[in-house]
Amino acid sequence: MNRAPRILLTGKNGQIGYELERSLQGLGQIVALGREQMDLADLEQVRAVIRRIRPDVIINAAAYTKVDQAESEPELALRINGEAPGVMAQEARALGAAMIHYSTDYVFDGNKSAPYTEVDAPAPLNAYGRSKLAGETAVRAAGIPHLIFRTSWVYGMRGKNFLLTVLRLAEQGESLRMVEDQYGAPTWCRTVADATAHVLAQAISAPDTAQWWRERSGVYHLAAQGHTNWHEFATAILAHPSVQAKAAVLPPVFPIAACAYPTAALRPENSVLSCESFKRRFFELPDWKDSLRLCLEP
Repeated sequence: MNRAPRILLTGKNGQIGYELERSLQGLGQIVALGREQMDLADLEQVRAVIRRIRPDVIINAAAYTKVDQAESEPELALRINGEAPGVMAQEARALGAAMIHYSTDYVFDGNKSAPYTEVDAPAPLNAYGRSKLAGETAVRAAGIPHLIFRTSWVYGMRGKNFLLTVLRLAEQGESLRMVEDQYGAPTWCRTVADATAHVLAQAISAPDTAQWWRERSGVYHLAAQGHTNWHEFATAILAHPSVQAKAAVLPPVFPIAACAYPTAALRPENSVLSCESFKRRFFELPDWKDSLRLCLEP
């Protein structure tokens, strides 16, 4: 790109989107939109907005993320997570634009004993996972320059996520019952945003940007290093000095089996993603414990 690219960012009020608007500064002209400006449930609006803005890069951080509710709203989840990214990719093709899209560990069934790689066959257990897989498929089918980043167990200091739930329960003094037989890598939303910005900076500064995209387009796992379970994750949150300093008495955290905490959507037992491909192609990502410490720093 001979000029600073115009970057369309969707989902600016979400966990990753909020961080991306900060991380992307200096890389080009950022047009950050929330649901009010572009509702992914309205496919014609999606087309119209993209045609008006004419971006060089689309970064789609918007998504339907209510995993359990998706079981009763599968059509809406599919429209937002599956069909809308496909529309974006079609419009990107017409413009000659590239696209960065986010997916999830929940495209896998969790039956593998080792970390999942990008070549493992997806087999989602729930409607949310199926909708996200549909989005991946649609973006890839468009034949555009693209990066699909699968991430896992995303948390941060805004929105609704596991970290904030644990902090709220601790503040209320309630005992915590946390699942100990589901495994994954808690990933700070800022890690995802900063990694995305660094990768995009490489693309923009490459001597031949088109060749850069041709050589790197595809699916990558982008999650924190290491792995844990929900019980250990909650315990690590409560062990942080900033959390302990605010609570007179921290509640106990009891381990339970997933079958003791039934949910509308089935969840994979193993959500651990191998990020070796991302490391080889780009750089190494931080360990989940280090990111958690940074996130909770006052």
